[in-house]
Amino acid sequence: MITEEALSLARRLWDYHHMNHALAKCDCILALGSHDLRVAHRAAELYIEGWAPLVVMSGGLGNFTQEMWTETEADQFAAIAVQKGVPAEAILIENRSTNTGENILFTQRLLHQKQIDPYNFIVVQKPYMERRSYATFKKHWPEKQVLVTSPQIPFDEYATHEIPLERVIHIMTGDLQRIKHYPSKGFQIYQEIPVEIWDAYERLVELGFDKHLMKN
Repeated sequence: MITEEALSLARRLWDYHHMNHALAKCDCILALGSHDLRVAHRAAELYIEGWAPLVVMSGGLGNFTQEMWTETEADQFAAIAVQKGVPAEAILIENRSTNTGENILFTQRLLHQKQIDPYNFIVVQKPYMERRSYATFKKHWPEKQVLVTSPQIPFDEYATHEIPLERVIHIMTGDLQRIKHYPSKGFQIYQEIPVEIWDAYERLVELGFDKHLMKN
């Protein structure tokens, strides 16, 4: 059972992980693949609403999905988008990447091969990975402009049977650790972490939410 203390601490991390960017029209929507198919629905909604004329679905099989699926994240995302009314010709598929850095780098390669050079992007990711996705994008593609968004779901309604709340808290805790340490490894740009957010992280680790922490 998750205690009220853990829930309160987790909400702090959830809020910090959100970038709270206001949407603007861009050249390309880039959906980063994962185990949460609601990201694909959000990307499709953005296209249908006219925020960008092109959608890139990026993702092979990563840490979680390689144990869940045989079809790649990007291919499943693309199928969902088509079902929701996005024309197939408006979708590009990058289905080899296995982490966020590869999402960006392999998308760069794909667009270069297609001789497409978007200036600005809307990156779509899970709610609790907005900040990490932004930091990774800006590290690998600093000359591009980027906004980040996610499925518009509050913390208390996000968990599902397939994505239980306990797993979400484990992942959020591990992602905060990565936001702190990945800049020194060259994986992300630096993002300030307020003291109260890091304190919440340390307490969650003390409470046992450590399954997604880096081993080194």
